[in-house]
Parts: sequence; structure tokens; C-alpha cells
Amino acid sequence: MARQERAEQTRNAILEAAASRFDAVGFLGASLSDILTEAGVTKGALYFHFKSKDDLADALIDEQFTVWDPLSEIENPGLQTVIDLTQGMAASLLSDVRVRASIRLVIEQGSFIAPADSAYKRWIDTIHGCLLAAKAAGDLRKEINPHDLAQFVQASFTGVQLSSQVMTGRMDLLERVTFMWNTILNAVVPPRRLHRFIPEGTLREHASV
Repeated sequence: MARQERAEQTRNAILEAAASRFDAVGFLGASLSDILTEAGVTKGALYFHFKSKDDLADALIDEQFTVWDPLSEIENPGLQTVIDLTQGMAASLLSDVRVRASIRLVIEQGSFIAPADSAYKRWIDTIHGCLLAAKAAGDLRKEINPHDLAQFVQASFTGVQLSSQVMTGRMDLLERVTFMWNTILNAVVPPRRLHRFIPEGTLREHASV
């Protein structure tokens, strides 16, 4: 096995172990020794890839943005793109421990020396760009401010997934996000255009075919 491949496997093992611990007990509860034990690597191997526990957390916070990957080739992003982004994130929270750890780390940003508000800003900026296109296409009511709506969507999704985690261990998360979008769409989309949007997300629809 090539040295570079072994190094990448070691890095992935560390990230997977760190995600498991952060997801289970949070940033403050996870110790580097527990992460090392779960990853099965030496302290030297860990410090070769990551300078500190904060550095590990930063790397995992970036993992949540992998949900954008299937949508990167969309030529004309808009309101449905935002729906698909949130539904994709909901699905990832159910299936990917790295994404779950990433979201928990952002929410627990008070545990960091530097708050992780940049993750919220990245989501808001991405959603805002899609909603600007939606407004230009006539898919939003004239009185809707795209930036205000972007902030509302981000905050709503955060609240929905937190409530779902506490109440059902996220077992009803997809249904809650769909209800969120049914409510938002009825409030912001001109009635004649409502039929154009799928609150369950087009990615889930295609996956079930």
C-alpha cells in the first residue's frame, strides 16, 4: 500500500473516531485519548494530521457541506434547490455520523475558543443565492425578502432537527422537514406556482424510483 494511501486511511480513521465521540458526548466530553483508542492509532499519527482537538472539530464541521455535492451541477438553482439541500442534510443526519457530529459541534459553538458561526453564514449565503434566483424567476411573492427568508430557513431547519433529535432520536426528521417546507411554501410562493415544488425533495423522490 502506498504511503499516501495509508496516510489517508489513517486520517479517515481518526475523523471517523472523532465523529463517533463528538456525536455521542459532544466537544467537551470527548477526549483525545478516547479518540485515539477508537481509531486505533498513535498520538503521533493523530498530530501528524491534526494539530489539536479544535483542528479535528474544524475538519468535521466542514463535513456537513458534502451535502452540496449532488447539487453542484445544477444549472439553474432556485427554491427547489434549497428544499433539496435541507432534505439532503436531513437524510445525512440519519445516515452519516460525521455530519451528525458536525452539526452538534456547530450547535455547541460555545465550547470553542472561536465560535463556529461561519458554518451558519455559509448555509445562509448559499440559500440566499438560490432564493435570489427564485425571486427573479417569480417563484417568491413580491413582498418576500430573499435574505430574510434565507435566515428563516436556516433557523427553522436547525430548530426542526434539534426538536426531532430530542423527541424521537430523529426518527421523524424527514417528515418534520417536509412539514416545514409545506408551511413555508404556502407562505412565500405565489399560489399559481405552488405545484412546481416538491417539499419532500427531488433527491429522495429519485432515490425511491
